Amino acid sequence: MFDTENQVEPVSEMWPRVVQTLLGVLALVGALVMAHYYAPGPSETASLKEQVHELSRQVEDLQSQQSFSAAAVNDARDSVAYIYGIYHVAGRDHFRARVAGTGFVVAPGLMATNRHVAQPWYGDREVEAALHPGETPVLEKLVAYFPGSPTPVVLQPIVLAKHGDLAVLEMEPTAFTAKLRPLTLSSKPPRVGESVSVLAYPMGVTGMVAKSPAMVYERLSSHPDNADTAGELAALSLIRPSATFGHIGDVSGDKLIYDAPTARGGSGGPVLNQRGEVVGINSAYIDGFSGGTLGITAGDLLPLIDTAAKTVNSSHPATP
Repeated sequence: MFDTENQVEPVSEMWPRVVQTLLGVLALVGALVMAHYYAPGPSETASLKEQVHELSRQVEDLQSQQSFSAAAVNDARDSVAYIYGIYHVAGRDHFRARVAGTGFVVAPGLMATNRHVAQPWYGDREVEAALHPGETPVLEKLVAYFPGSPTPVVLQPIVLAKHGDLAVLEMEPTAFTAKLRPLTLSSKPPRVGESVSVLAYPMGVTGMVAKSPAMVYERLSSHPDNADTAGELAALSLIRPSATFGHIGDVSGDKLIYDAPTARGGSGGPVLNQRGEVVGINSAYIDGFSGGTLGITAGDLLPLIDTAAKTVNSSHPATP
């Protein structure tokens, strides 16, 4: 007799395996059919590679923006100075005014800023209207306070732009000014959407006192915004420009429009790209419009720097 129990058990165990195998084969065939149907052709593969490459580039740009070259900004700080000046109208003792701004080293012994900082009455309609025939404003004092220096550097306007708000100043030659590093002007024109940083002294002495340590702030907050207070800040090594960040919104001729914020006292500060090169000179802002900070393209500085360098060399000939 046959052992019917031993014959039935193997069949009951094999049947599920057969079904599983058939299902596996069907799934594999289906996957192959789907892959064949949806697989991209050569042109689609190339397009996907281009998209991946573009995404990778955008990620790299974002990473570089996040680190907006902190090193580049910090390296530039020591070459950016707070400018303080006083001017009066000859023959009118009661007409005396102060000016505050920012400047940066562009060549050995030379500093760039706005013309309305180097010549404070430039473009000031109220001053022009107050002047009587024959009266001339006189620059009484113009000095620069650099980070790391307890004493100011005397400045002398040497070249003023005939058209546009730019100027180049000569710095008093000292052991300190001889060590200052000129900032590099970008050889490429600025582009819309480009990330930028502005190094400047917004609100002048008031701004620097506001960001001072608590004990210094309590002592100096009631002091006037003048050269004496600036001197105290310098003695405490608290002369440091502030950095703001943004993007270029438009480029129109020699004008830059960007959203890096600024304020009074920021005029003349360098506008830096991500490599720490100067692409513009901060000059003004539009009240009530956060994206309306105005600057002048750095290319307009080049002829002024060349003229200033020739003037300085002719007035201070090198000794053999």
